[in-house]
Amino acid sequence: MQQVFVKFNSAEQVRSFVNMISTIEENFDMGSGRRLVDAKSLLGVFALDLTQPQKLRCNSFDPYVMEKITPYLYSEGLAQEAAS
Repeated sequence: MQQVFVKFNSAEQVRSFVNMISTIEENFDMGSGRRLVDAKSLLGVFALDLTQPQKLRCNSFDPYVMEKITPYLYSEGLAQEAAS
């Protein structure tokens, strides 16, 4: 399982992200704290506090998956601070 942080700058970016990962067969979960949603659900993702970085979990170690989500990744150093 891979875990990364993602951050969105606009509603259109969220829509683009959800459409893109919906084409991948792997399972994706997104959230922070106790709130966890299916990342392929547009309504679920919009229910999160998108002003903060969100943890994205994927059940794949395929480099193709990481390549596809790279534009949405939150910088690693800042993600560690957000987790604290």
